[in-house]
Amino acid sequence: MRSIVTGRHTPTALIVGASRGLGHAMAAEFFDRGWNVIGTVRDTAARTPLHDLADRADGRVTIEHLDVNEPDHLAPLHERLAQRQLDLLFVNAGTTNNEHTPIGAVSTADFVEVMITNALSPVRVMEALEDLVSDTGLIGAMSSGLGSITNNTTAGREVYRGSKAALNMFMRSFATRQAGTQRSFVLLAPGWIRTALGGPDAPFTVEESFPLLVDVLLSRLGTPGLAYLDRSGQIVPW
Repeated sequence: MRSIVTGRHTPTALIVGASRGLGHAMAAEFFDRGWNVIGTVRDTAARTPLHDLADRADGRVTIEHLDVNEPDHLAPLHERLAQRQLDLLFVNAGTTNNEHTPIGAVSTADFVEVMITNALSPVRVMEALEDLVSDTGLIGAMSSGLGSITNNTTAGREVYRGSKAALNMFMRSFATRQAGTQRSFVLLAPGWIRTALGGPDAPFTVEESFPLLVDVLLSRLGTPGLAYLDRSGQIVPW
């Protein structure tokens, strides 16, 4: 398992959406590889697996409050983290609905809910916090292979597909505006995983997936520019 921890520098990762599921698993993996981890939760009153991780982390795991769909949360979070430098900022946010409904039959409210959560909010987070990231750090977001326009040969899950394609486009614009920097940008397509979002029929478990996903992110550190990659580090066509 690859890491970049050295005797001189312990890197820090901010995982947005780390209370449970894949986000929590990735936070735990970074911690186990020697990183300091900041993880966000939506409900500070609820006990989550991230709290269990923090309890055994000897101060190396910090829990912060953030609902990505509440823009007013971003400035206070930035202020609380202003004295910390991030080596990696990764936004894990996603929701779905109307999985079997053609897009023209989806209600406006359902469409807006998915588009805000999956496309607009992640980029808002990155825009608000990117100045905390090292000049050679990585900024990434959880996309999906379903966001590939090229690979869409079956339809289905059309709202979700559209939201992830929109996220990819917005991330492309975000990275292009920083084209002169040494930062890495990653859109991660994790595959169909057995999470609350993926459902019980998914072929991949969280346990087998998160080490691979962290490996992909670490492999991109130090490589400027944007990549859209799957769980094996292979390029996903736009």
